[in-house]
Order: sequence, then C-alpha cells, then structure tokens
Amino acid sequence: MGAKCICLGFKREYKKLNIMKVPYIDLGLQHAAIKDELMYEIEKLIVSGQFILGENVSRFEEKFASLCGVNYAIGVANGTDALMLAMKVLNIGIGDEVITAPNSFLASASSIALIGAKPVFVDVRDDFNIDPYKIESAITPKTRAIMPVHLTGKVADMEPIMEIANKHGLYVIEDAAQAVGAEYKNKKTGSLGTIGCFSLHPLKNLSAIGDGGMITCNDESIYRKLLLLRNHGLKNRDECVLWGFNSRLDSIQSVILEVKLKNLQKWTSRRREIAQLYQSSLQDIVTVPHEKEHEKAVYHTFIIQTDHRDALMEFLANNNIDTKIHYPIPIHLQSASKYLGYKNGDFPVAEKQSNRILSLPIFPGLSNDQVNYVIEKIREYY
Repeated sequence: MGAKCICLGFKREYKKLNIMKVPYIDLGLQHAAIKDELMYEIEKLIVSGQFILGENVSRFEEKFASLCGVNYAIGVANGTDALMLAMKVLNIGIGDEVITAPNSFLASASSIALIGAKPVFVDVRDDFNIDPYKIESAITPKTRAIMPVHLTGKVADMEPIMEIANKHGLYVIEDAAQAVGAEYKNKKTGSLGTIGCFSLHPLKNLSAIGDGGMITCNDESIYRKLLLLRNHGLKNRDECVLWGFNSRLDSIQSVILEVKLKNLQKWTSRRREIAQLYQSSLQDIVTVPHEKEHEKAVYHTFIIQTDHRDALMEFLANNNIDTKIHYPIPIHLQSASKYLGYKNGDFPVAEKQSNRILSLPIFPGLSNDQVNYVIEKIREYY
C-alpha cells in the first residue's frame, strides 16, 4: 500500500514538472491512423501481381498531375533521379552549367554533377531561397538551366526567375523536393518552371514507405521521352529506342502514396497551424519564417534563426525536445565541391544562416500540448 502511494505521488510530481517528449518526427503515428486502408490496398496489389508500373502507378501519376495543375506526372525511383532525368531529357550534360543554391540538401548539386554538368551557386535571401537578382551575374555562355530550390516548403520567387530564364533562353528545373502542394501566386509547385521535381522520401510531406520521386511537366514530347528514360529506353518489351535508366516508382509505393494523397491537404493544414503557433509565440525572441500574401508555404521544415543555436539546441535536447539543422555545412564548402573552387565567404547569406538555423518539430501528429511545450522551453531558455 505504501509503495502504491509513493508511485502515485511520483506521477503527480512528474505531471507537475510538465515533462514531455517531443520527437522531431513520428512516422509510426502517421501510419497508425491509416493502417487499415494501407494494408487493404497493399493486399490487393499483392494478389494482382502487378509490381512494376501498370495501372496503379498510372492512376497515382494522374492524381499527382492534377494536384500540381500540370498535364503530366512521371513516377521515378527517388528525388535525385527526378532531377537527373529532368536534366537528361533537356540534353544537359558534359560542359554545361546549371545555376542553383548552395544551402540545399546535397542532391540538388550532386544531380547536376552526376550528369556531367557543373553546379554554379548563387547566394540566397533571408527566406533561404535563391536570390533572383544575383542570378544574371552567374550566367555564362555555358549556362543551360536554373534550378531554384523551394527550401523548407516555401516557393522561390519564381516570377523574376522565369523572366531571367526567358531572357537568356534557359530552362527552369524546380527542385520541389520539400514543397509538394506549396503555392506561388495561385499556382502550385511543379507547374511554375519547365519541369518540376519532387522527392517522396519517408520524411517528406507526401511520403512513400521507402523511396520515390515524381517529375511534372506540360510538354508532351518531354513527357514521352521521360517515360522511355525511366525504363531502360524501352518502347515495348523488346524494342529499345534510347539508352535509359532503371528508375521506376514501385507499384506498392504508388498505392501507399494514393492513400496518403487523400490526407495531404489535412496534413498540410495542420503543419500551417503549428507554424502559426510558432510564429506568433516566438517572433519576439528569434527570427521566424513568414509568408507574403502571394505565397502559401507547406512547412516541410520550420526553421528559426538565432545566434545561440547550438546552446539552444542542447537546452531543448536536455528537455526531451528533438531538433535538427538543415543544413549545417553549405554545399560549396563540402569536400565533394572542392574542385569547383569555391571558398568560405563566397556566399555570405547562406554561410551566416548555416550557423544560426534550427529546425523545430512540425509534423502533423504533434499535439498542441507538445507545440506549446516547445514554445515554453524556448522562451524559458531566453
């Protein structure tokens, strides 16, 4: 009896201390809510035996194209392949240059390098996206394309980017890996440039249970060639039209993604609710992201900036709050980029941000209690 009283007393004290655990993401929680529907669709697929391409992939592609407001969508193996195939279909390769941002995930630049072209970096603005007004000074006779990255789920300033591209006869390849469903002047990502590229990695807003990617476009000739490029260049089972890749979206992933697509708007709304809570409660002590009237961000990440980043991150970890840094080392300062000849100081905005950025938890399954706990602890630190 005495032991029971001690235990109950401990629980009351524990609750009083307001101790809570806030993970950066909880994929299990997301899948638990839709498990029955997922398993039903997966079992149907197993019975069908149609595991590579086929009607399931085609149906998801049509729905994804509709989401983006484009004529065509092509499912591929992952987001990096999406970028590489987009450049391949535009005949970008050895000796060419592609302009992009230095603060993205490595795949933005590595995809350019892997098809034989040269990544050329341009600094970013306060919103983490490429600065359109620094692009023209980076254009050379070798420039073939601009690859804006819609980092954090906020669309890059596409209007001036498209004006520059049209003026110089350049392609625009949207790296929309983090920005499915985001909007710019009432148009969705994937519909703003020549080609749009998406990642369906498990951590993305619309995620596979594994890997996957999508390419979007409005040009039928580009679409037809991409269908060949992703599948060994095969016109049919026996005829190869051109050398292609083995980069197909698995059928099992397409049925999973189709189920998740039904929930995407609800999940995006929740991300935006959490972002608003962070913004209103933290803007007086740290730098928080904001949207302009013509923007609708989807908050793949919610990144604050502070000169006390490392100390704050440690303080939050000690209070059971998991945070991340996206990304601590800009691409131009990575060892893999040494051959490009960039150095510290070349892109001061991106470099300064890399020392100040901290990503807070913002997945749809977060409760208001958890969000408020994060806010409370950040305010407590300051």
